[in-house]
Formats: sequence, structure tokens, C-alpha cells
Amino acid sequence: MNIMTSKTFLILLFFVNSLSVYFLLHAQHRDGSPGHSLSTEGRSRQPQSHRRRHLKPWPILPSYLPWSQEAAAVPLRSCEAYFGNGFARRVDFLSSSSAAAGNGGGGGGGGWFRCFYSDTLQSSICEGGRLRMVPGRIKMSRGGEKLEDVIGRREEEELPVFSDGAFEIEGSGKEFGLGRGMSRRMMVTGDDLDRYVPAGDLTRHTMRELIGSIQVVGGAEFRCDQWVEESTLLVTRFEYANLFHTVTDWYSAYVSSRVTGLPYRPRLVFVDGHCSTQLEDTWRALFSGFRYAKNFSGSVCFRHAIFSPLGYETALFKGLTEEINCSGGSALHLWRNPDDQKTARLSEFGEMIRAAFGSPVHKQRLEKPVSVHNVLFVRREDYLAHPRHGGKIESRLSNEQEVFDSLQSWTDNHLGCKINLVNGLFAHMPMKEQVRAIQDASVIIGAHGAGLTHIVSATPKTVILEIISIEYRRPHFALIAQWKGLKYHAIKLSGSYAIPSVVVDRLSSIMKSLGC
Repeated sequence: MNIMTSKTFLILLFFVNSLSVYFLLHAQHRDGSPGHSLSTEGRSRQPQSHRRRHLKPWPILPSYLPWSQEAAAVPLRSCEAYFGNGFARRVDFLSSSSAAAGNGGGGGGGGWFRCFYSDTLQSSICEGGRLRMVPGRIKMSRGGEKLEDVIGRREEEELPVFSDGAFEIEGSGKEFGLGRGMSRRMMVTGDDLDRYVPAGDLTRHTMRELIGSIQVVGGAEFRCDQWVEESTLLVTRFEYANLFHTVTDWYSAYVSSRVTGLPYRPRLVFVDGHCSTQLEDTWRALFSGFRYAKNFSGSVCFRHAIFSPLGYETALFKGLTEEINCSGGSALHLWRNPDDQKTARLSEFGEMIRAAFGSPVHKQRLEKPVSVHNVLFVRREDYLAHPRHGGKIESRLSNEQEVFDSLQSWTDNHLGCKINLVNGLFAHMPMKEQVRAIQDASVIIGAHGAGLTHIVSATPKTVILEIISIEYRRPHFALIAQWKGLKYHAIKLSGSYAIPSVVVDRLSSIMKSLGC
């Protein structure tokens, strides 16, 4: 019998531990969240097993680490505080004895609402129970239309404007100040919004405005045309057609789901009026479906609603203007040796994206001969992105085709090993194909642009080569590579023209480092 090495044993132990922790964590909700659905007055309760049949389970991810650790123990401005569960300060705006008992405020106990505030990110993940949305009190376009049908529509029409009472939550009795003829009150004061949902540098903070619109009403006024029994994530988006900003929204929604301990991937409601884009494919893949708020007819009540922070409030965006001193590390290493300056969270998130599209995540790379490498060249193409877009992209590499042709000639004639140069025409590729191309790449090359955000899904040994024109010297992708622990190289141009031989030489050097 072969004796198992200590390293193999530790890896096996970590894997078994991860499985055990995973199922333990997802068998229950975070303390105080509704752990099960409750019957609706005047309606028959749909069987819980039937409802959950339509919700996607969380995939088991190699880089997954527990999210249930005490947030208060997470050091300020540590990597976990930035990328994981640093939402330490719990604030209860409404509570009831039933909600405190884990019944979600049902059984006549009224609704409940609370926020978990992060001093590091200066934002909150909020959640509540027995919440009513009145779409007629939200001024915005319908949302979800075909792009071709809304050409020229102004962005102001797509962003929500909330009237008081656009959202309501059920209060009960004197505990909520609803006696003696007072039928409703605002749930959160302006001071509390400043303290726990600060606008920061944003001109419009739609989630803050949404929470500020919530009114507490008495049970006599709390009437619903329909109920949503499953936990539901409410999301508002801004730059919804841009991959980088949409990734920040995906990450914020993912973190909100994990921090609040949802046992299944939630359904979403987009509280905005944006038209549809191909990026919706990934929203569908990551979560259990979505609807636009204005697509509901009549009022709708949620047993359990979670309010996702804006993508602007994630570390992915904040890192552009403040120093986040974190580097990527493996989950196994961090499980054995916790380190405040390392994170596996972006790797976990990238695996989540790959798993959502059915790509394997338990192997570093798809099985193939070690002498074959894919070099992915991410291209920038003209395409119509949103109603205000003319269809023409800004050129950030004026001789992109010349560079690609030179790389193709070099790879075709390279004698060291077999190299496949992949033409990454992402604007016209389904998202599943884009994710697969990223996963299969040994090297990813591209001019600075949103398409490079896909490196969040790259495997740990992928090497990044970014070509940066003088007008776009921004740290987006150097930071993502750093936070994932990927090797990163840059060619900085004096203008927007890249000398093809320089790009070829840099790729040749990278391939030599890979043993090719």
C-alpha cells in the first residue's frame, strides 16, 4: 500500500472540510433571516419543495471559504473586509418578536428590516421581510425591451425615481408608532441614510433612494396583489452594458447572497428601466432568474428581500481610486495560514462564473497536451451597446489588426511548441463561449478595454499581457490580476500604435517562461 504524503493528505482534508462546511452553511440562513416560507393570509401555501425546485443550488467551488465567520472579527481594510464579509455593524430598523425568532415577521408579528454596514467599503447590505413594492410609484421606463426598440432613449428615463411609499413594510401596533390615527411613517431617517447608506461621491445613489422611500404601514393597509415567497435580490444598475461595471454588479449580488446566507441562488428584480443586453445571459446563469420591477402588474410583496449595494461600492471599483493592498492566494493556503493581505475571493467568484456556464472548475486547466497553449487575443469591435451608443467603439490600439496578423504569423511558425492564437471577437460571441475561451487560455492579450474584465474567470496559471495606449493608463486589469494572483505584463505605448515586433517579442518571452 502506498503511503499518502502529508501534502496529499492536507489537500484531501481541506476538500472534505470544504464540503462539510459548504453543506452546513447552506442548510440554514443567517440568524434572524427567514429560514422557511410562511403562509399568506387568504392564500394557500405553495409547498416549499415545489418552490425550491426552481431555484439553482450553489455549485461547490475549489476556492470557496466560509462566509459565516464573525464579521466583527474581520480587521478593518483587510482583504476579507474588502472582498468578503466585512459587513460587521448590524443595525435593526424594524424588528418584531417573530422575526427575532427566525419566523421572518410572519404570524402577525409584522415586517422586519436591518442592514449590515461595512466600515471598510462604507456601504451596507440590507434585508427585510414582508416588504411591498408598488411599481406605479416608481417613475422609470419599463425595462427589458429590445435595444432596437428604444434607440435614443435618455438614461434619465431608465433610472428609477421613487415616490414615498414606492416600497412599504408592514408594521404592527404601537411598537411601530402606527396608533392613534397615524397610518404610516418613513422607516429610515435622513441621518440614518447618511450613516449606513452614504451617497459618497455619487450624484445618484438609487439604492439609498429606494431605502429612503420605504414607509411603515399598518396591517390594514398592507394588501398585496401577489406574493413572492422565495428570497429575492433587488438590484439597481448604472453602466449595465459595460462588462467591467456589470462584473461589479455581479460581484455585489454574489456577496450579498453569501453574506445573508441564502441556501439557494436567489431570483432577482432589476429596479431599473434598462433595456436588455447580452450580459443578461450571465445574470440568468449566475442566479435563478430575474424580472424587471415595472414588469409586475399591481403590487407585489416579498417574504424576504435583500438589497444589493451598487457596483460602485465594491472593491473592484474602489480600487481605482484608493490603495487596496491585497494579492491573490489559494484557498487551501489561506485556510491553513490566514493572511489579512491575501484573498481567494476573486478566484471563488471567477469559479462561480465558470461553473454557472457548465465549465469545469475542479481542474486548473482542461486536459490537453502540455505542449499546446492557447493565446487569446481579446479584440475590440464595433457593436451597438445601449440606446445612446452610436455603435462605434473608441480605438485604443489603432493598428490592432496589424498586431494580430503579426502574432498569427509568429505562432504559425513557432517551433518550440504548438500555439493556437484565438481571435477573441467577444462582442459577437455568446457569453458561454467567452468564458470558455478565457478558461482555456494560457496567455490573454488585449488592449485596455472592458473585455479584459473576463480575467476574473481565468485559471490560476494564466498570464496577462495588456497593451495600454497613453490615453488609457488605468489600473483596472493590473489590479484584478494582482487580486487573483496572476502574472501580469504591460506594454505602455506613447500613443495608440503598437510596434508589432515589440508585442511579438514580449509574447515570445512569456511563452519561454511557460516552457514553450
